[in-house]
Amino acid sequence: MPGKIYKVTLTSAERAELTALVSRGTGNARRLRRAHILLLADENQAEGAWKDADIAKALHAHARTVERTREKCVEMGVEAALNHTRPQKTRAKVLDGAAEARLAQLACTEAPDGHERWTLQMLADKLIELEVVETVSYETVRTTLKKMNLSLG
Repeated sequence: MPGKIYKVTLTSAERAELTALVSRGTGNARRLRRAHILLLADENQAEGAWKDADIAKALHAHARTVERTREKCVEMGVEAALNHTRPQKTRAKVLDGAAEARLAQLACTEAPDGHERWTLQMLADKLIELEVVETVSYETVRTTLKKMNLSLG
């Protein structure tokens, strides 16, 4: 089994701060659990650091939570590890400014023959047909129109 890549070594001040936080026992439960994890994972304690599996079992946490907390502590510091947040999922915009303008222009025109008004799917299909974008979903069309305060019909 490979050794730990991220070894937590707390200073005496950090250890005292975490111990005080845990001793109070009040506050955000995730923050308290992560403080416990860091205290048990500390290489500087007299009996040495606990194994991740043992920490996870003792604190009723997932082993991956223990790993991520140690990693965050080593890379970004104790405070970042205590306040761990999940990374935000970001996606590149499908429609740039020119494509949004073209969508707004289309939405404001008369609907195609045989239709009373534009549907979101018809607008998406038209943007693809006009080669404004390669692909676009009707949901992207809906959220873009909503953002621009435009409505169909």
